[in-house]
Amino acid sequence: MTTTHPTPADDGTTDAVRRALLVVDVQPTFCEGGALAVAGGNAVAGAIAAYAAAHRDRYDAVVTTQDWHVDPGAHFSDTPDYVDTWPPHGVAGTAEAELHPALADLHPDASVRKGAYAAAYSGFEGTDPRGRTLETVLRDAGIEAVDVVGIAESHCVKATALDAHTLGLATRVLTDLTVPVTPEQGAAARTELAAAGVELVASSAV
Repeated sequence: MTTTHPTPADDGTTDAVRRALLVVDVQPTFCEGGALAVAGGNAVAGAIAAYAAAHRDRYDAVVTTQDWHVDPGAHFSDTPDYVDTWPPHGVAGTAEAELHPALADLHPDASVRKGAYAAAYSGFEGTDPRGRTLETVLRDAGIEAVDVVGIAESHCVKATALDAHTLGLATRVLTDLTVPVTPEQGAAARTELAAAGVELVASSAV
């Protein structure tokens, strides 16, 4: 995509900012009925699909990430503590690891898979089929700003947004298009994100 989107500059003029939508780990494995289900996951998947369909022209790129675990070591456990260890999920090659069916019409510009042999919470730890990291995908597209949505707010969305901010990208999390593992973890994630300088905003306000 080659569109640019005018945004207000400090002097009242407009400045074209190239923006990407990062759709993080919207997979059946993290939704109701999946191996590591997050309450509200299916609803968020549908809401993201509707938002992307209605507002694709706001974005110069849409990029998805997926957990795609082959053998992530201690990340998987038969006796998980749900802090550092988890039940098997997002297993490479399974239907649960594919993008959620709600995203069938998303047609992302790039797709990044992560965590083959490690935990890999952040999308920036993954690569696309060409071997490019998420950072390279975004740099190649000239992206300067990102909106982050997906599952789960308290884990992979948070990690991806923090890494995007650290890399110098203007970063927003669209708070109504993500869901945490628990409300308490969601509140803690939002506090951490805001403290780091990530903008938290509803999709209706962007």
